Amino acid sequence: MKYEIKFTSQFKKDIKKAQKQNKDLDKLFEVVELLAKGEKLHPKHRDHTLSGNYKNIRDCHIESDWLLLYTYNKKTMILSLIRVGSHSELFD
Repeated sequence: MKYEIKFTSQFKKDIKKAQKQNKDLDKLFEVVELLAKGEKLHPKHRDHTLSGNYKNIRDCHIESDWLLLYTYNKKTMILSLIRVGSHSELFD
């Protein structure tokens, strides 16, 4: 099973910022590839559903303080990449 990947405009901005911060984008896209294949992530990524204002959005850790926010729809087979950044960049 393979999900179609969609990017929000904010995610694209976050990627540009991550490049300037010299983040390892290969790590990010390895995780995205697993998600697109519908595979479970390794427990080190601490993948979980958020609550409150972020209800129905999932969060996984690429690195200890570098997170990916995403959603996926099993009916439409779309993986939406919403944001990527540190805790403070995403939640403060």
